[in-house]
Amino acid sequence: MDSPTATLIAILQDRVGLLRDSGNLPEALHASNAAVEKSQQALSPDLDSIDAFASALEIRGDIHRELGDYEAALEDYRQAVDQLQDRPDRYAQIGRIHAGYGAAHDGLDHEERAVAHWEAAIAFYERCEPPLLLDIATLANNLGFISKSNGDLDAAETHFLRALEILHSSLGQNHEQTASVSSNLGALYQAAGYFEQSREMHMMALETRRSLLGEEHPDTAQSHNNLALALLKTGDRSWARRHLEKALTGYESLGAEYATDLEAVAENYCDFLREEGEATLADVIASRVQAVIGSELNKTV
Repeated sequence: MDSPTATLIAILQDRVGLLRDSGNLPEALHASNAAVEKSQQALSPDLDSIDAFASALEIRGDIHRELGDYEAALEDYRQAVDQLQDRPDRYAQIGRIHAGYGAAHDGLDHEERAVAHWEAAIAFYERCEPPLLLDIATLANNLGFISKSNGDLDAAETHFLRALEILHSSLGQNHEQTASVSSNLGALYQAAGYFEQSREMHMMALETRRSLLGEEHPDTAQSHNNLALALLKTGDRSWARRHLEKALTGYESLGAEYATDLEAVAENYCDFLREEGEATLADVIASRVQAVIGSELNKTV
């Protein structure tokens, strides 16, 4: 590829990046179309031109996916993978393209194809030197969700544990990603009836989220609720009550965007209060929450 053409493609790609960063995806798509066209015009057996074309296709595929045009994304990813042909020097990029490929299929509810591409991505990431462990953890977490949704709790645990092992080793416990996978494992163990394990996973997730995000964050509020449900199963009702109260307070402070979460947490807390013989308090809280939700929704109209 000649130098002026390579420079123009680089300029176009820089423009795509700036537009994406600013949130202007429609204009980013136009810029990426120009980059794909130019790199395709320059395509030859030369590896540099092939790499430029594959990269332009990958970036455009990502933009199509972000815009919700999954079919267009699939076509770009397919062409990009075909160009690179399992080259050892491009394992990281091929893995990344398969990861995007899987996400596009996931957006179309093509579950089996999403799994196949995410597993392919992991295989390429594993072949990198060194292996791209954090990328593997992200995809293992995705696979865990799919296995759990299909009722295969053993497979889900295997995927989540792999993700947790990598994140705990690479980033430590006091990291948002580690806390997220700990929470996912807690939900899995709750569903499987392993309540002590669920309790510990949710406890670790909550400790990290309180430390990093503070009390007035939706993830922290969700962790309070999750831990409370686990504590109820292990017989710690007074402790569960405190966490339900914190979850309710947290979501009440977050506004209309979290109205659904607030209603769910309020329902959990009110059910608990009625079981404790405090039906009057439960009714008061239910009315208060509905008033908060109604007030917040009116602000958005």
